[in-house]
Amino acid sequence: MDVQIINEARKLCESIIIQAGHLAKSKFDNYNSLEMKDEFGDVITEVDHLTEQLIVNAILTAFPDHQIHSEEIGDLGVPSEWLWLIDPLDGTNNFVIGLPVFSTSITLMYRFEPVLGVIYESMTERLFIAEKDSGATCNGLPMIVTNNTKLFKGNIGWIQGHKVQNEETAVRLRHYIDVKFKRMLRLWAPTLQWCMLAKGDLDGIVLYNSEGDDLYSGILMVKEAGGIVIDFEGNDFIGMNNEPYLIACHPDHKDDLLRVVNEGLR
Repeated sequence: MDVQIINEARKLCESIIIQAGHLAKSKFDNYNSLEMKDEFGDVITEVDHLTEQLIVNAILTAFPDHQIHSEEIGDLGVPSEWLWLIDPLDGTNNFVIGLPVFSTSITLMYRFEPVLGVIYESMTERLFIAEKDSGATCNGLPMIVTNNTKLFKGNIGWIQGHKVQNEETAVRLRHYIDVKFKRMLRLWAPTLQWCMLAKGDLDGIVLYNSEGDDLYSGILMVKEAGGIVIDFEGNDFIGMNNEPYLIACHPDHKDDLLRVVNEGLR
């Protein structure tokens, strides 16, 4: 793995993601176009396209031999050990209904493992950065996953894929988590939930079959903040998976949260 590439990528991401975030913020409550993206009610605006083009152009110029996959455009560039994942507007549905909970996410993968994750929350101007083996920060300050000894009085984030909808098992598990903990939080902006866990504002995350360009920056953010990410069988999550079922939390909470999830799946 080339450290120089990661350093250059980090500098580029810090600059371009803030530009994209400012663009999104300027269009909040002021976007011009809206179209349905799929049969599940997902939507897309011109802001998705504008921020995406800004980021993609910058990466292609700086790293022409890298591969890119972006939320709206799809695959670009040439096959490479280096893969960029871009979600130009995570939380578009929130953006459209005037809920100021959305972000932009850029991830650099090396051999299918995240090595750099950068997330920008436009409305609060929070810049989250995680670099493999170098920790995670929010506006330059280190983030640490908290260890709340009273887990069941804590807040657990729920993330599910668009296609899950009201799948019976998902509904059952979601309800079980909702009644088991103080609060079950569902933002519809997954990257921000991962950042909340890394920052110590959430006590755990349960993710049900939600894979996409917004996933791996968040996973790296939590791991570099001292958290763990495991599958529903308790195995450490590594690499990429098209249908992930994941639990993330402080290492001390692994057994308790895993047990709750398994109880909710019965």
